[in-house]
Amino acid sequence: MTPQPARRNERSRRAILTAALELLTETGYADLTIEAIAGRAGVGKQTIYRWWRGKGAVILDALTEDLPGVVALPDTGDLRADLRAVLRATVAEFADPALSATTRALTIETLADDDLADQVRDRLLRPQLDAVRTRLESGRAAGQVRADAPLDQVVELLFGPVYHRWLLRNGPLTEVYADGLVDLVLAAIAPRGRD
Repeated sequence: MTPQPARRNERSRRAILTAALELLTETGYADLTIEAIAGRAGVGKQTIYRWWRGKGAVILDALTEDLPGVVALPDTGDLRADLRAVLRATVAEFADPALSATTRALTIETLADDDLADQVRDRLLRPQLDAVRTRLESGRAAGQVRADAPLDQVVELLFGPVYHRWLLRNGPLTEVYADGLVDLVLAAIAPRGRD
């Protein structure tokens, strides 16, 4: 019995994504090559180029392969605690040298590749940012957020400083820093007469 082409392609695709993540861990992004991924996956590099534009796209697919389709934040009823948990996790990821190196490399590639930038935004960032916005909406419904607070900007106020500090390396990324950001943002969006 001959293998189904779709199965063979799916096996090759999974092998490529697995090889990419393994090599990323072993060598880092800068030294990762399409040739090395192809060799590890047991495919020709033309197979990779048929499905992806370059290594940034391969890595993005590998990183997002097993992410849930819908991201939801816990809603404990305590908006401050919930946002602190999210910001603390974010600064921990940015402070992790291995994750940070990959994120920096992808960021650099997105500066020169608009299509990759759109994919990173839509597939990696947007679901997380939307989940935070949804949590802010439930906070608004519970009377914890001003009715006129522009929630898209509030999300940017939460994550923008973290990204700025990470990108420019102008300070440590710590839980204390994350908690301070949450406190400042909540003070800015608290209903009138509350802190």
